[in-house]
Amino acid sequence: MEIIHLSYPNQLTIPESLGPISLALGFFDGVHRGHQQVIGQAMKTAEERGIKSAVMTFDPHPSLVLGGRKECLLYITPLSHKIELLEAQGVDICFIVRFTSELANLTPEAFIEHFVKELGVVHCTAGFDYTFGKFGKGDMALLEAESDGKYSVTTVEKQESAAEKISSTRIRGLLQEGDVLQAAQLLGRPHTIRGTVVNGDKRGRTIGFPTANVEPEHGSFVPAGGVYAVRIFVQGVWYDGVCNIGVKPTFNDPEHAKRTVEVYILDFEQSIYGEEVEVEWYERIRSEQKFAGIDELKAQIEKDKATVIGFFNENR
Repeated sequence: MEIIHLSYPNQLTIPESLGPISLALGFFDGVHRGHQQVIGQAMKTAEERGIKSAVMTFDPHPSLVLGGRKECLLYITPLSHKIELLEAQGVDICFIVRFTSELANLTPEAFIEHFVKELGVVHCTAGFDYTFGKFGKGDMALLEAESDGKYSVTTVEKQESAAEKISSTRIRGLLQEGDVLQAAQLLGRPHTIRGTVVNGDKRGRTIGFPTANVEPEHGSFVPAGGVYAVRIFVQGVWYDGVCNIGVKPTFNDPEHAKRTVEVYILDFEQSIYGEEVEVEWYERIRSEQKFAGIDELKAQIEKDKATVIGFFNENR
């Protein structure tokens, strides 16, 4: 997949060799089942016409510019992961547009001129509620009306699950509740984060359950606190694991402790500090809790381990 970075007004030139393009428009955080329908339709049109398929996404999230937010926005799929998912879907080209205040002030008509017509787009695909241009005044009807015969338009209707729209906002809400099972159904795959194994307090090792302390990639959306059945990819192999997200209240003051992501990897004893890993969330087992002592904690971890083993034995 070819990646092309664009910005307005300084960097809008693309290679003429790209030729005509079938373009999917959207932010696509999560590349969930609804997004997959939009991208898949753009790819189908490209195949029918014998042209290249493309996706246009934006970085950073428009809300950081439009809303004046200062805190870190958490992504279901940070940009690097999003790019990998798009490539895996078979997209030919990914346009990454730098979202700035200047871009946000473009009229819908100017957006179409610069980011559709001048890119050689001959077909546009987007969701029914896609908006663009200043104040989000541009919609799919305007996109079609402004085509001047240079491109055609496909609008993908609302994609639903359980009579509710599949959306990134809905998935974030599920992750905030710890409902990783339902989030996976909407994503079409388990929710995933990437990160680095860093030094922790090594307390797990002292009680017979050494854990990998995973520092998530910046901006990653970590699910709600609790204990989960997960799989972790390390050194080229997938392993089952028990993941605790939280502050370990048995040992720490919850008011001042840093939230951590710790994975007890089943049937694994190697030292992996500094390794890049990937964690997939499958099911939330229970809430994090404070125990009366080490023995009570160890007994619960054994129960959690058995629960995770049973879960994966039933769900292979």
